[in-house]
Amino acid sequence: QVQLVESGGGLAQPGGSLSLACVASGLTLDLYSVAWFRQAPGKEREGILCIRSDGTTSDYANSKKGRFAISRDNAKDTVYLQMNHLKPEDTAVYYCVSRIGNSCSPMWRAYPHRGQGTQVIVSS
Repeated sequence: QVQLVESGGGLAQPGGSLSLACVASGLTLDLYSVAWFRQAPGKEREGILCIRSDGTTSDYANSKKGRFAISRDNAKDTVYLQMNHLKPEDTAVYYCVSRIGNSCSPMWRAYPHRGQGTQVIVSS
């Protein structure tokens, strides 16, 4: 059974950093493309970044103007989302999703495997 588990969320101060991790099990991660989405209170879910199985990436949110980056460590079955210079508007639940193959999509429905999400709150 495929399972994605996010971690690393929590409370951060404006201007601070957080590194989210998505650990996959039940699949061979290096065959999958993985994306991060987020949903802020009262807003629609949005795609942020995706990393393909070959390591190339797609940016669906202008990497939040260079503040966010995605990476993967297939040996650890883990994909990371590094978030720097956090702003209060980054407050959201962050989700890790995956799909088999070497392709990304900005659409949530394109990813059959989804984590439960991790809450990020940016506040002073």
